[in-house]
This record gives sequence, structure tokens and C-alpha cells, in this order.
Amino acid sequence: MRIVIAEDNVLLSAGLELLLSTRGFEVAEVAGDAAAFAGAVDRHRPDLAIVDVRLPPGFRDEGIHAAIGARRKHEALPVLVLSQYVERDYAGELLADGRGGVGYLLKDRVGRVSGFVDALRRVADGGTVMDPEVVRQLLARRPRDPLESLTPRENEVLALMAEGLGNGEIAERIVVTENAVHKHVGNIFAKLGLSPSDSGHRRVRAVLAYLDGR
Repeated sequence: MRIVIAEDNVLLSAGLELLLSTRGFEVAEVAGDAAAFAGAVDRHRPDLAIVDVRLPPGFRDEGIHAAIGARRKHEALPVLVLSQYVERDYAGELLADGRGGVGYLLKDRVGRVSGFVDALRRVADGGTVMDPEVVRQLLARRPRDPLESLTPRENEVLALMAEGLGNGEIAERIVVTENAVHKHVGNIFAKLGLSPSDSGHRRVRAVLAYLDGR
């Protein structure tokens, strides 16, 4: 799997490059600013991009803008945002096309290398991985909850779906059977109007509805 990294911190980018290379990934290029990142994606057409939110020259939201642009230009390029900050509006915009292949993790909260590597693979495979703190802040955007038809357990399952967990992992987390989770997920899809014939990624669409409606 070829990866392009957009990170201006030299020590962090070098550490990421070393970590990824030892785990079987190929780092095609490390870019230090948004323009260099855009050029690297054009040249290498990577399988995944890892992007910091704040890059030179302004250190505001250049990185996530570049990530959104790269996804538009390169057919929903899988992107994992790795940042110290939660940019709520842009995190929602990354999810907005409903095609998956998006992750948003906070640097200070990545506790295990294996978990980080697993997140990379999930995103590259078209999944959605959100740090729980990112989910919490996205949920705080609006005081009104339009998804009142969901039960507390269904809300809990949907929140874990937003973190990128599969049914088996959700079952372990909330200590129920996988069959019970499967029923909850089916109920969620039904209540959100996501039919089995929907050609899109229903899990991604469900997460989008959850985050957008909170």
C-alpha cells in the first residue's frame, strides 16, 4: 500500500515514515505543505493519504482543505486526518460524499501502534474511522436531536459505527451477541430509510445522518 504523508513536523513525519515502512507500507512521499501534498498525490496516485489539519504557510486549515480537494480530484482518495485539533465543519465535509475511506484521529489520543495501523487499513478499504472525541464534538454542533426514533442502545451502536467498528467489535464493546448487534444495525438502517437496495455504503450513510442530525 502506497501512502503520501502531509506533515510539516520533521520529527513526526520521520517517525511515521519509519513506523509505516516497518509495517509493510510504502511511503511514496512526505510533503511539508499543502501545495507539495497536492503535487505528491498527482504524481504518485497513492492508496491512502495521511494529512495534518494545519500546514504551512498559515497553519490553520490548509491540510484538510488539501485533503478534501484531493478526494474530489482523485475519486475519493482514502484520507486519514491525523491532527491535534478537531475542525468540526471540515470533518463533516470530509464525510459528506458518503463514499467512505475517511478517518480522523487525534495525535495525542493514538495509544497503540496496532490500533493506528488497523485504522489505516480500514480507511484504505473504504471504511470510516473517527476518534471518539471527534464524534463527541461533532455531536455537540446542534442542540436538537432529529433522530429521536433511535433507542439509546441504537444510538450507542451507531456511535461505535462512527468510530469504524464492525459488528463483532461492537458486540464485544457493549457485551452483547453479534446477532443482537446485527438486529440493532438493521433497525437503524430501517429508521434512517436506508434500504438494502441502496447502492451506497449504508454504514457510512447512517453515520453521516447521525453526525449531521446532532
